[in-house]
Amino acid sequence: MEQTNKIGMKSRDSFLETERLEFSTWSEEDRPLASALWGDHEVTKWISSKGFLSEDEIEARLAQEMERQREMEVQYWPIFDKETGVFVGCCGLRPYAPDEKIYELGVHLTRDHWGKGYALEAAKAVIRYAFEHLGVKAIFAGHHPENGASRRLLLKLGFTYKKDEFYEPTAKMHPSYFLSRSDMK
Repeated sequence: MEQTNKIGMKSRDSFLETERLEFSTWSEEDRPLASALWGDHEVTKWISSKGFLSEDEIEARLAQEMERQREMEVQYWPIFDKETGVFVGCCGLRPYAPDEKIYELGVHLTRDHWGKGYALEAAKAVIRYAFEHLGVKAIFAGHHPENGASRRLLLKLGFTYKKDEFYEPTAKMHPSYFLSRSDMK
């Protein structure tokens, strides 16, 4: 249901909220948001061996997220500031070992929202949602080996390092972590 936020801007349908954030789902109308996020070289250097995504790759990524929502009811959901309606980035899940009910957590924020606690706030909400509403058994997460901020985030969330795992999009070995329901702090 469409609503207006505190400053009168039209807000999106949301299914999950935190103190400062609202989670929605990607749609065709979100192409400019997807481009603003995945078209930023500082964001994509952590998820692509080229260090950037082309317009075609951004388009494919958006389509993949929407398809995953239709098929599996998960995606890296777009997140917005509750008060202003400003796009913050995305945070969500994708299948890792779906037959075992293990999903992968991911967080991509626009550069102007780095260092403000949004990643931690969003990830905590997604983890809670995964365990309480989706019946997930465990959550996997990895990060680019040079991304210390992502490493610190995963440790704050209670993830445990398991091994380095090859990540094809970056062609690097990424430190990989797991979090089970019993690990929740």
